[in-house]
Amino acid sequence: MLSALSPALAAVDHLPWAALALASLLLWWPRARIASLALLAIAGVAGFALGQLDIRALIALALLALAGWMVGAARAKATRIGGHVLFVVVALALGFHVAPGFHNPLAIAPTRITADAIEFSMYLNLDKPLVGFWLVLVWAGVQRERPLADWLKAALPACLAVTLVCLGLACALGQIAWAPKWPSWGLLWALNNLLLVTLAEEALFRGYLQEGLSRHWRERRWGDAAAIAVAALAFGLIHLAGGWAWALLAGVAGAGYGLAYRRGGLQAAMLTHFGLNLVHFTTFTYPVLA
Repeated sequence: MLSALSPALAAVDHLPWAALALASLLLWWPRARIASLALLAIAGVAGFALGQLDIRALIALALLALAGWMVGAARAKATRIGGHVLFVVVALALGFHVAPGFHNPLAIAPTRITADAIEFSMYLNLDKPLVGFWLVLVWAGVQRERPLADWLKAALPACLAVTLVCLGLACALGQIAWAPKWPSWGLLWALNNLLLVTLAEEALFRGYLQEGLSRHWRERRWGDAAAIAVAALAFGLIHLAGGWAWALLAGVAGAGYGLAYRRGGLQAAMLTHFGLNLVHFTTFTYPVLA
């Protein structure tokens, strides 16, 4: 009886994540913005109802709302700076899953996708995606209203170049090996990676950090290149927990994502990021060799 009920129970547990993912999908079309906000609300209500959120999660939500008010163009400069500092602190807490009140459900238990890989697990995170939603919905600096053709023109060559360079370098460094596969839960991994993981990471490092630095240095000839480099370096540093080689690979990939962002906006950076991850996931050791 319990085994018969388990798929239905799993589907219910996935409801907050599914609402978040659908909200992310609709986020890019202005006419669907209200529907996206409604889905965000549904994700929150379902999260509280299922125990994936508790009352402490309201602290992070309230701080994000406060930061959104503080960074408004009508505020004094000191208030805007304080708002950005507050957002960065909350974003890091959410991104590293240390903000209280979030109980992200485990979707993929620790497993070795291939025999020679380290164990991989995946949670349906409700905290980290909030960073991406805040940036797209609240901070006007993110390049988001770009035509679909711009996304593809920028993402396709950037994805090809980043994939060849990063995966080739990863093989040379002994991080991965040829291992084609498609697990039964591959679609869940792909949707989560495309709609939520890349949204949070690219919105923060490209849409927020790179774009902000680029605007700050817009009078400098080297401004755009320096902004891409600094954002890529920061992206590499947050991957240091995986070792120096992993941080180096993330930094190189970040430079490619930055070029895609510069030419095609946030969506192009997300597509480039997902394209590399997808090729890595399906054709090489994932995450890395043990």
